[in-house]
Amino acid sequence: MKAYFLSILVILCAIPMTYAKDLSAGWELWYPYQYHNKKIELVGLDIESFKAIMAQANLKYTSAEIPWKTHLQFIKTGKMDMAMGASKTDERQQYAYFSLPYRQETVKLFVKKGQAIKTNLTSLSDLAGSPYNIGVEAGYYYGEEYQDLIKRPDFQNNISEVIDLEQNVSMLLDGQLDGFLVDPVTMKAFVNKYDMHNIFEQHPVEIYSADIHLMLSKMTGDEVLLDKINQAITSLKNNGSLQKITRRWSQMQNIN
Repeated sequence: MKAYFLSILVILCAIPMTYAKDLSAGWELWYPYQYHNKKIELVGLDIESFKAIMAQANLKYTSAEIPWKTHLQFIKTGKMDMAMGASKTDERQQYAYFSLPYRQETVKLFVKKGQAIKTNLTSLSDLAGSPYNIGVEAGYYYGEEYQDLIKRPDFQNNISEVIDLEQNVSMLLDGQLDGFLVDPVTMKAFVNKYDMHNIFEQHPVEIYSADIHLMLSKMTGDEVLLDKINQAITSLKNNGSLQKITRRWSQMQNIN
């Protein structure tokens, strides 16, 4: 009898963990990835991709609006289970699992229209000691080169950290900034939303381009959950669903 119960225990331990509870995920206002439309519906490229992945994986979730820096801390402590639209970094991998990528992200330097040719930069490192002041958003990741450069005081002097894109735009128009770093898709959505065409232009300097992932707290998730999500992403990539979502949102001319 003892051997029988031991066998049952071994079998139960071998059964993968199931996730009957709703997983908590955060989002932050970020056009056109995560935002409320005019009908107060939560929409966007990341939102739609996340919904598709979770449905394919047969996982339930709840979502809450939360600032990105706070969200990262909650992932670290286990107060929140998941994050979408995340860049993989060595620091974050210490406290989070990263899914397979579900889209890519590019970051560019935007300046006032007509100023790109006058802004003498051929690389991100040229900012150090230059006369230019560039805006970035707090808590965002701009690539390994930026992470290394921001440790240098001569580079820090040329960087202004702000809350969001709206503040960067306002400071640029007021002459407090010479440019700011942002994803071109986000910038396109912002320009369309506020009808600010022919005011900004993209500088040719290369900044950053990389894969984007879902991020899972190591405090509340495990590799079984990660594998379940990765299988869903693989299936949605193979049938073209994720590519279709990304293409449609990237090509939108008007954001509702």
